Amino acid sequence: MITIIHRKFLPNKLKVTSWDVLSPYFIQLLEREINSKTDLENWLKDRSELEAFVSEDMAWRYVRMTCDTTNKDLEQAYLFFVTEIEPQISPLTDKLNHKFIQSPFVDELDKEKHFIYLRGIRKEIEIFREENVPLMAEISTESQKYAAIIGSMNVEIDGKELTMQQAANFLKNPDRDKRENAFKKINEKRQAHVSELDELFNKLIYLRHQVAINAGFDNFRDYMFAAMGRFDYSPKDCFDFHSAIQKEVMPLVKAFAEKREKDLDLESLRPWDMEVDTQNREALEPFTSGKDLIDKTERCFRKVDDYFAWCIETMDNMERLDLESRKGKAPGGYNYPMSETSVPFIFMNAASSTRDVETMVHEGGHAVHSFLSKDLELAAFKNCPSEVAELASMSMELLSYDGQDEFYPNKEDFNRAKEEHLEGIIKILPWIATIDKFQHWIYTNPTHSAQERKDYWLQLSKDFGTGMVDWCGYENIQAYTWQKQLHLYEVPFYYIEYGMAQLGALAVWKNYIADKAKAITQYKEALSLGYTKTIGEIYKTAGIEFNFTESYIKELMAFVKDELGKC
Repeated sequence: MITIIHRKFLPNKLKVTSWDVLSPYFIQLLEREINSKTDLENWLKDRSELEAFVSEDMAWRYVRMTCDTTNKDLEQAYLFFVTEIEPQISPLTDKLNHKFIQSPFVDELDKEKHFIYLRGIRKEIEIFREENVPLMAEISTESQKYAAIIGSMNVEIDGKELTMQQAANFLKNPDRDKRENAFKKINEKRQAHVSELDELFNKLIYLRHQVAINAGFDNFRDYMFAAMGRFDYSPKDCFDFHSAIQKEVMPLVKAFAEKREKDLDLESLRPWDMEVDTQNREALEPFTSGKDLIDKTERCFRKVDDYFAWCIETMDNMERLDLESRKGKAPGGYNYPMSETSVPFIFMNAASSTRDVETMVHEGGHAVHSFLSKDLELAAFKNCPSEVAELASMSMELLSYDGQDEFYPNKEDFNRAKEEHLEGIIKILPWIATIDKFQHWIYTNPTHSAQERKDYWLQLSKDFGTGMVDWCGYENIQAYTWQKQLHLYEVPFYYIEYGMAQLGALAVWKNYIADKAKAITQYKEALSLGYTKTIGEIYKTAGIEFNFTESYIKELMAFVKDELGKC
């Protein structure tokens, strides 16, 4: 069992009730003399301990708030940290960065081990501005309103009040009238909040653009590439990704739609026809409860690797899992790393669907990543970029096939779930490209009007659509489908990483099919690196390429198409 690491710099019972409780430790680090390489290394370890403590304290506040959005005390505890603690930390972090970089002993540190860390610190110094501290606090506060708005949405179907996640299961119902009814009810509820969400987004765009201008950037897109440490690729690479997806993936997606229309024997596809099983079979129910989901995930992972199962078992024992959907719970799902205890927290809204299994093994991949990188020397070494973090999770979705008979003991059911998942991988790539291209436009055109935004989204929907779904009568719903994407509100520009990592995950799975033991070893070795190597080097350690060219995507799509033929 993993427990809290014994602290050497901070008191074991430290609790953040005010800034005055925390500030002395930052001051101690700022005032401490560093007279040797050993002093600098010990200073880094103490700073890491402080950062890990602060990070986990905030993590728990976020977790508790999202588990119950109706509890105002939990919301206030999180907002207290965001508005009262974080703004105080930011300028001191900048001072600590300067103290570190200016130390004459920096050049004596192991250059290979600290290369990634050093380039990140230098970039933080470059973009930090004191005037952005209150703006960042305001952005954090405003962005959390999205979860509260979405979490408040419930619909009534068949006399039962359901969360949006629960209601979405009706879109898989073989009865077309029931699907249409569910679609209308879900979107009537969403439409009631369109203006509110539009206004919230307008405010976030304004605040984010101001942050970029203050930091000396032309726009928030360029600022975020720096802030997210995108050292290994550029906006042009993103545009190349969009183009490659449009050319190599869209033909497959259109073929899926054509087959769906034919199998359902429809004159045209409607928005509520896109989730139902084309053989009109009832939706699969791979588990019955949160506990059942946990138990089956443990057994599933054990069939792939004992260590993977141990990670889930440990989290269960430490109550680091909140899986079932319920009223008042924030939408979505996540794995939140806990920097100090090294045991993450998985949050999701399970409603007994195949998609929930995909989410669970995905977040389980993130969790395994946290465990594998837990022994790295500094907390910063564990803070991976999303291109690496999502490689861990998306690869696990595919590697776990070997144990998913725990969820689908019937071979036909497993093949059905696998086919749905693989098709979903292909179909999500254009959505990822759409969301990413949308963000590039939004933040390089920050003064756009709501109507221009609506028009651009509709154009992108056409560019990355099959043209086979008839939205007649529901055009206004289509024009605001982007509002479903949490990332736009809470974590801007964090989305294309899913596409890049998905390509990497397919390559990991391709290797696994060829040599299971070798692929698992490479996967674990890559995740154990944390963020001590470049993205390309981590991918290479995993036995794959960090590559999203047309030729590479074409090769991977051919592989997936071949695997689909085996289902």
